[in-house]
Amino acid sequence: MAARRVGVMGGTFDPIHVGHLAAASEVAYRLALDEVVFVPTGLPWQKATAAVSPGEDRYAMTVLATEGDARFSVSRSEIDRPGVTYTVDTLTELAAGGDELFFIVGADALAGLPTWHEPARIMDLAHLVGVTRPGHLVDVAAFPPGSVTLVDVPALDVSGSDCRSRVGRGAPITYLVPQPVVDYIATHGLYAGSA
Repeated sequence: MAARRVGVMGGTFDPIHVGHLAAASEVAYRLALDEVVFVPTGLPWQKATAAVSPGEDRYAMTVLATEGDARFSVSRSEIDRPGVTYTVDTLTELAAGGDELFFIVGADALAGLPTWHEPARIMDLAHLVGVTRPGHLVDVAAFPPGSVTLVDVPALDVSGSDCRSRVGRGAPITYLVPQPVVDYIATHGLYAGSA
């Protein structure tokens, strides 16, 4: 039986927005992936000083945003893992299933990959897929030959920080995040002080 081709898309997803979903959908289509697993971060080591919403809220919003697409699933691995979470540990866990992994990251995050915990091991575990974002360029020459594929996605310049700020100001986020996520944010009072 051939190994499945599985995309892994990590992030704080605070909140998950249409840019994340469009990127995952385009990569799944372009690279013929069988599945894309969204992995909300637990305690992200690179954002230790930043305020991040509780993991359960970010997990719930990610489930709500992805439940309508059979290609998408959500992993609790980092939410449930105690302590600081590292991408390399998550990829090691997912690779144990024998799937061929494609680690999907924004072009801005990909440029910073050499500063991550065990970057060489990350590249051993998964093929890197850099998703282009408006205003960010990546020099793939900085990576080993054949280790990175760049995928252009529809230009959706949406960010979690902007969505949080909009909620904090009382501005709408409808059409920037899926409606079930808009409803979840309102019901749970998330981002009220984020203006």
